[in-house]
Amino acid sequence: MIYLSSLIIDGGVPLCGVVHVQGAKNSALPILAASLLADGECIIENCPDISDTHTAVEILDSLGCRTELCGDYISVNPQYADGFVIHDTLMRKMRSSIIFLGSILARRHHARVSFPGGCDIGTRPIDLHLSALSKMGVEFSESHGYLDCRTRGLKGADINLTFPSVGATENVMLSAVRADGTTTIRNAAKEPEIIDLQGFLNAMGADVSGAGTGTIVIRGRKSLGPVRYRIISDRIAAGTYMCAVAAAGGSVLLKNIDCGALWSTTAILRDAGCTVEEHADMLRIESDGMTQTDSSGVIRTMPYPGFPTDMGSPMVAAMCLARGTTVFVETIFENRYKYVGELLRMGARIRTDGRVAVIDGVRRLYGARVEASDLRGGAALVVAALAAEGQTVINNAEYIERGYEHIDRVLSDLGADIKYA
Repeated sequence: MIYLSSLIIDGGVPLCGVVHVQGAKNSALPILAASLLADGECIIENCPDISDTHTAVEILDSLGCRTELCGDYISVNPQYADGFVIHDTLMRKMRSSIIFLGSILARRHHARVSFPGGCDIGTRPIDLHLSALSKMGVEFSESHGYLDCRTRGLKGADINLTFPSVGATENVMLSAVRADGTTTIRNAAKEPEIIDLQGFLNAMGADVSGAGTGTIVIRGRKSLGPVRYRIISDRIAAGTYMCAVAAAGGSVLLKNIDCGALWSTTAILRDAGCTVEEHADMLRIESDGMTQTDSSGVIRTMPYPGFPTDMGSPMVAAMCLARGTTVFVETIFENRYKYVGELLRMGARIRTDGRVAVIDGVRRLYGARVEASDLRGGAALVVAALAAEGQTVINNAEYIERGYEHIDRVLSDLGADIKYA
């Protein structure tokens, strides 16, 4: 079998130093989609240099935008963007590609997309997206793997989501800012990235309020202006590096973060014996390499402000070295544990049953040849490899590159022995 890229990690080295946490992947993607709605050039600062960002830019280019990547910012000029089709090859690269649907409909009143690809972590149906958009006047038809979406004009609507889906909330926001009338989203997602999207849209001249609560109100506008905007930091990347320190030991200062957005991760690691000190937009985590809890209890993934599903995989890897037993319950996706078999190769003791994983802590992990099968599962293997004795080779590292900016450089700067093969 041929692998596109592999990470080689010689573990057992404590991590020490400073991490300037990247911009948020889950903010950058919907904000890049929102830039399609502007009447002129938008400059988005603090964009992470990851493959998902590059895919989003490819989508914008395919729609007719003029884009430029320069350092940590991306400029998007949609003046000549008259496209309405996202081809299958681009949709398959990432699941978040569906977030462009709302923007295209708001701009062109017609969109044609295939169903999104990305990581195989379970079903992520888009029925909530389609149900909400249909209430705003969108009609759908499906043929040959493509979804054809048309509207004679988006109308404001009262939308009650049966689940606080981040993607559905964002798609409604993106379509509603250019709709005729007022749209109210109830049971909306509350994630910090939703607040960030509201900030970007309002900076363009939109009228959006309530992000961060269960009810978001959007009053439609006929036009939105260009803007320069800086996105928030990536709480999942920050939490992953915290888990790496918890497992491998050391002392690391994380900069450019929102400590409040990390509270659920911080609370678990503190209970596990790590020392965490918070200072405004910085956080220091220290660990002796072996978490000291007698029983880490039950951890459930939940919509924000609960413990995020994207943090589950790196946390499972860290808890492999915790004393006692930890129980994880995954409530969002049914197929998050594909990486567990790879952790077992490294000496972990984990039993899974459906959405439940039971981890019995071990004294040490051992290097092995393993394969990443999704973004966060790949991050879990990195966390485990940093703590393991000997060398670990992580194949299919391109999954990890979808969400972590230059992870090899970041960890090398902390003293880790890591390189690409």
